[in-house]
Amino acid sequence: MSGQPTTHASTHTVQVKTERLLNLVIALLSTRMPLSKARIRAAVPQYHGTASDEAFDRMFERDKDELRELGIPLVTSVIDPVFDDELGYRIDKREYALPEIAFEPDEVAALSLAARTWTRASLAGPAATALRKLRAAGVTMDDASLVGIEPVVRTTEEAFEPLRRAVRDRRAVTFGYRKPDAESTTRRLQPWGLAQWHGRWYLTGYDLDRGAARVFRVGRIDTAVTPIGPAGAYDIPADHDPREMVDSTQAPTSPPRVATLRVRQGSGNALRRRARLLAEHDGLGPIDGWSTVEVDFRDVDRLADEVAGYGPDVVAVEPTDLREAVIRRLIGVTDAGEPAQEEEL
Repeated sequence: MSGQPTTHASTHTVQVKTERLLNLVIALLSTRMPLSKARIRAAVPQYHGTASDEAFDRMFERDKDELRELGIPLVTSVIDPVFDDELGYRIDKREYALPEIAFEPDEVAALSLAARTWTRASLAGPAATALRKLRAAGVTMDDASLVGIEPVVRTTEEAFEPLRRAVRDRRAVTFGYRKPDAESTTRRLQPWGLAQWHGRWYLTGYDLDRGAARVFRVGRIDTAVTPIGPAGAYDIPADHDPREMVDSTQAPTSPPRVATLRVRQGSGNALRRRARLLAEHDGLGPIDGWSTVEVDFRDVDRLADEVAGYGPDVVAVEPTDLREAVIRRLIGVTDAGEPAQEEEL
């Protein structure tokens, strides 16, 4: 136990450094022209806290050396040929880019799972912030160079990051939790772990009010996650396996249900391919430019994630719990500053 704080501090330091280097790479990849040190300092959030220009210079020099040691082709060049006293920095995309790669179906599936994790990773926010700062500073962006790097978030499980920190710090939390077809209730939990099971994130831990171990689907947490009590207040069982616990508590697969969706023409091809019914007109009102589809589903949260990911191009008509789940996600994205919203027909 005496070594725990040092381990936590060490982990935090490595995470901060990783975020800083990643944001630096994104900044240097996303511009067609070399960036001055001043612009780099403004664009990378982790450089903001440096105490002085000298401290920033030392940190930046160390980061440049580390990127080169990692094999990243960092190039130094003159920003303006007329005034050759100011140097800029960029990454040579020709040397950095991978050759064309073909993936097998199982490799594509693995990459898709990795992308789902990335959208919830703590690096996604700082990376997007760095890009916004570059654009605000007037830097011409080359978005094509960021394919596979810039995070794309369709729906966001806001609870994931605070829960990850709570598990790391062994700190109890409280949150609102909504079961299917039930009102939200307040839960107090000592988090033990996070695991992905059948494409969904689950939280395991000890329920303080019920006095027993419990599993919660992260996507059903519908309030902010609030820490309670000090860090290091409990021990996680040494034999705890989050994935095994999640697997042991899941109910048998429920029978399929039918969802009715409106899909804008030219969109929602994945939904159209598995549709049970496809109609260009129906009795639900004017739908010029839209199709009505029916799809089978078992998991309302998973289908709500998919529908919300299409933004205004797909509208959930029924059942009611699916429609409400989609609306909750779109409202959450809007509140987080994303432009997506559900369109009423």
